[in-house]
Amino acid sequence: MASLALPTPARNAALVAIASAVAAAAIVLLLVGSWIAAAGFFAAAIIVIGALIAWRLLNPVARDAPRPVDWDLTRTVAEAGTDALAITDRAGRLVCANDAYEALFEGFPTPPGLPLDEAGNAALADAGRSAWRDGTAQVERLNARNVCLSAQIARAGDDADMLVWRFVTAQEHDLAETLAALLTGPTGDRLGGSGIMAALLSPDGRVRTANRVLRARACGDEYDTIEGRDFARFLITDSRGLVRFEREGLEGTPLRVLQIPFLDGDDAPVLVALLDEEENAPALGASASAHVRSLVSMMPFGMALVDRDGRFLQMNDSFLRAAGVNAVAPPLYPGDLVVREDKAAVADAIRKFANGATHSADMAVRLKDHPDEPVALTIAGARGLGDAAVLLSLKDNSEESRLKREVAQATKMQAVGQLAGGVAHDFNNILTAIIGHCDLMLMRHSPGDSDYDDIQQVRTNSNRAASLTRQLLAFSRQQTLRPQILQLPDVVSEVSNLLKRLMGENVRLDMTHGRNLGPVRADPGQLEQVVVNLAVNARDAIVSANARGGGVLTITTRAVPASEVREMASDILPVADYTALIVQDTGTGIPPDVLPKIFEPFFTTKEFGKGTGLGLSTVYGIVKQSGGYIFADSKPGQGATFSMYLPVHSAPAATRPVVIKPTPKPVDLWGTGTILLVEDEDMVRAVAERALTRQGYTVLTAENGEIALEVLEKHGRPDLLISDVVMPQMDGPTMVRHAREKFPDLPILFMSGYAEEQLRKSIDLDNVAFLPKPFSVQELAEAARDVLAAR
Repeated sequence: MASLALPTPARNAALVAIASAVAAAAIVLLLVGSWIAAAGFFAAAIIVIGALIAWRLLNPVARDAPRPVDWDLTRTVAEAGTDALAITDRAGRLVCANDAYEALFEGFPTPPGLPLDEAGNAALADAGRSAWRDGTAQVERLNARNVCLSAQIARAGDDADMLVWRFVTAQEHDLAETLAALLTGPTGDRLGGSGIMAALLSPDGRVRTANRVLRARACGDEYDTIEGRDFARFLITDSRGLVRFEREGLEGTPLRVLQIPFLDGDDAPVLVALLDEEENAPALGASASAHVRSLVSMMPFGMALVDRDGRFLQMNDSFLRAAGVNAVAPPLYPGDLVVREDKAAVADAIRKFANGATHSADMAVRLKDHPDEPVALTIAGARGLGDAAVLLSLKDNSEESRLKREVAQATKMQAVGQLAGGVAHDFNNILTAIIGHCDLMLMRHSPGDSDYDDIQQVRTNSNRAASLTRQLLAFSRQQTLRPQILQLPDVVSEVSNLLKRLMGENVRLDMTHGRNLGPVRADPGQLEQVVVNLAVNARDAIVSANARGGGVLTITTRAVPASEVREMASDILPVADYTALIVQDTGTGIPPDVLPKIFEPFFTTKEFGKGTGLGLSTVYGIVKQSGGYIFADSKPGQGATFSMYLPVHSAPAATRPVVIKPTPKPVDLWGTGTILLVEDEDMVRAVAERALTRQGYTVLTAENGEIALEVLEKHGRPDLLISDVVMPQMDGPTMVRHAREKFPDLPILFMSGYAEEQLRKSIDLDNVAFLPKPFSVQELAEAARDVLAAR
């Protein structure tokens, strides 16, 4: 039966109440002299004093209790890192731990009582006592379920009444150190108990570490120093080629020596296992095959055993993960893991090693589930291991493959962007000539003329082609932007009415805007195009998913602080503050094989004639040129989500996008003066010369920068110099620098099919204007007039 004794604070309060009441009753008895009055006063004092003390005990504020710790906040901060963290109080109780701690120890055990070996727990307990005393402590090479750890303990808290336990796992490149720690710890003892002697050797054959049973057999004492000694000197070979320990002599038990590959490279350490040849030798408790299988199962890298018929005998967990094998239904043959083209090569290699080949070989194979990424398969002969004849080693390079795919995709996008930009630039020169000649012909024809409609149709189609080149320039991040400081919700609001019309009646548009959004710096017109393109693609996906077109399109804006980006652990998105625009639909989704290609230009899944394949590539280019990042996530049948992250601009934001309304242009474009026109494309130079001449200017022409300087020497200073930027021999900016040495105030108008932002480094000049190609006759005349008017 459980005890009903009062807790210590209540017991102390009761004693105080009784003592106080007795003292009060004695005083009343002395003053009044009546035992009845003293007894009544004693009872009243008991009640009053006891009530006051009980109230104080039960009320934490009245007890002046310390302010409670916000453990939710503490745990949130702990989740920001990847290390396992735990906090214990003075009484040794676990008060807080993060998810990494739970995953590492499969629950929430209280330090130092963790799933370690006895030596590890003892070392951890000593370190905890040292941390209480000295403030900090550290323990290296702890073994938790074959994971090598280091522990760092620190005393913390306002009253220094807490211990913070931080556990750091060994990195992948420390695999040799992890294996060395395993051999010298309980894992090495378990191997020895099964009759397996193991040592880790450096590339020059010297011992780095060994388990205790090997030390005892090789040195005569398990505590002798074996590190740094030549391993070959511990062994001898008789006339029959049998290997024995040198200390045991030729009468000793013969040994099987196994070299196990687990790291690549000439300077990689080597794991060696030794087994007694005799099955009933005292050091062995079972057959050699069982011991080898036990060793293979404990290895932290992918290994498998294959018999003489080429069938799998065993695959450890690391091998299953690296090969992507279902442990419930494993394959029978190694060839079942690879694509059809590699089956014969793998089977031949295994047959060769099963028939006696003693060296090892590396093969590049393609796994059936990941045919695009070759992996390294190491094959070695395993003679004398019972049924096992071949040893396979497979490196788990899933993370490396993912990074390779991302780098290849980024490189491809960059190369395609450069190609698209070059094509767009050359095409812009052609369109400039076509549009210019159409404008000149329209000046000689009036509406109603038989040729007027044909010329107008040519001009309209040329403008459509020009819009395609602008999309290509957007993808290649070579378009001209006019960035402003703005808020994303304002951009979405500007196009909301257009979006509602585009969505139709059966697609519902939901818009949600977060609070405390940071300002971004971007071109509002280009961002509106991003929103429209994403919305139109989402609408088409929704219509494809439902014949009646029913579905929901959700547009969300929200703040993404740097702490959240850090938790995302993205290799692409740098840690910073962002404002995100998320477009989500309930459409058909994007298949996994299509998802990596959706941002490529001219790639489309729509029917022929229903899409140019430039919508998402334009979105990609605009976002990247604005300094942002965009990601697509989708599962077939569950819709798609496009997430755009724009970095927060540090300057104060305007409440709404600043829309600069163009000032009305005068109708009269007639001008006077001399213009020097420099253009290497004959067709562009010809149409520009005719257009300017018709406006009343005297036009001098040159096909490159060197000839332009000669014209300046001959004719003197012109009123305006119009030049292409990129030209052979001498480019436009270089020619202008030479010209301004003689005419410092010469007005300049540059024209180019490339974006102004892309040419900004080369156009490092003051007081210059820029006209993007393709342009019409009127746009050229307006640009020339504006530059001359600004003198």
